[in-house]
Amino acid sequence: MKALLGLSRAIDWLNGHIGRLASWCVLVAVLISAGNAMVRYVFDTSSNAWLEIQWYLFSAVFLLCAGYTLLRNEHVRIDVIAGRLSKRTQTWIDIVGSALFLLPMAIIIAWLSWPLVSDSYLRHEISGDAGGLLRWPVKLLIPIGFILLALQGVSELIKRIAFLMGLIPDPAEKRPAHAAAAVSNRRAGGPT
Repeated sequence: MKALLGLSRAIDWLNGHIGRLASWCVLVAVLISAGNAMVRYVFDTSSNAWLEIQWYLFSAVFLLCAGYTLLRNEHVRIDVIAGRLSKRTQTWIDIVGSALFLLPMAIIIAWLSWPLVSDSYLRHEISGDAGGLLRWPVKLLIPIGFILLALQGVSELIKRIAFLMGLIPDPAEKRPAHAAAAVSNRRAGGPT
């Protein structure tokens, strides 16, 4: 189990870093949007490429941060019934849900999206709009995002099982970002 918890920490580290980096795409999208609006109103000109890059950045945030959101336990849940159950039962619900629904869905979408990326790349697909961008880079975000989500699903399964075995504290408990980093460092033997 120690090796699996090490794998879980590595996946958490990967998704944590990718999520924080991808969150900067929001700022870049806002700056591009503001710059594009100013150029459009001041110089009465614009480009579809600037509009599409905003769409690409939004896609990056949405897809690359899915695993990060799962890591932070921020995905939407329906806790009307589960919230009244014991921690152990809630943990079993998470395990079954991840194993039967999350992982198969993420793996299937990643697998089925790859031919779309490959085809787009081989055809040098470009947006149909004048001045549009290449399509394959944004399509590549689909399998990458779902692979990261599947990896995080594996990490969450490991943590839930370790919790049931009494090896770690409840991983579903929400903590502030700095507290989660301190716990992760403590588990890795680093400074808190």
